[in-house]
Amino acid sequence: MRKRFVVRGRVQGVNFRAAAADEARQLGLTGRIWNRDDGAVECLAEGEAAAIERMGEWLSRGPRMARVERVEAGDMDGDAEYGDFRVR
Repeated sequence: MRKRFVVRGRVQGVNFRAAAADEARQLGLTGRIWNRDDGAVECLAEGEAAAIERMGEWLSRGPRMARVERVEAGDMDGDAEYGDFRVR
């Protein structure tokens, strides 16, 4: 399964990407996460459906210093592209 998440709120400058990457790796996911120019964080995650669901739940909370206001999620078509999970 592949899913795209866009996380909005106070999510830049609060260790969000690194913490999310750690969580994704613990869940066995592959993908990428990066800061967007509009202040959001975007995450592409690939893996088992249950692990992606748990990742979505984690993204809705984020690390301690983050203040997540909204998470937009959408399924993605195609085959897995990534062999690991990285911060861009």
